[in-house]
Amino acid sequence: MTDASGQFRMMHTMIRVFDLDTSVKFYTELLGMKLLRKEEFPGGRFTLAFVGYGPEEDSTVVELTYNWDQATPYEIGTGFGHLALGVNDIYAVCGALEKQGARIPRPPGPMKHGTTHIAFVEDPDGYKIELIGLDTMK
Repeated sequence: MTDASGQFRMMHTMIRVFDLDTSVKFYTELLGMKLLRKEEFPGGRFTLAFVGYGPEEDSTVVELTYNWDQATPYEIGTGFGHLALGVNDIYAVCGALEKQGARIPRPPGPMKHGTTHIAFVEDPDGYKIELIGLDTMK
């Protein structure tokens, strides 16, 4: 097998969202990402919004896919795990997120069988986002 590390680059993770405006607000206002671009595809009846911390050319981003005719929220499924974001001062970050109405099903604290502090926050569609305390990693 050849070394393919120079041939591939992680580009984005796609998740389907029920309410695009609510999801964009969550990722930009609560998690501090920027709306990088938004494209509508009337022929396919969907909109793509790309959010992230840096430009798509050299950063991995999140693609929010909004299907115009989706009548009910999506089921998360059993195969998807979570997105992960590194943060400093995870306790302060979680406190600020809670004050803004974010749901934190797993409050910050040491991970089981480890010392790194983690937490989980849910986006408006119920997708889990793991917060990893960068200042607690060993």
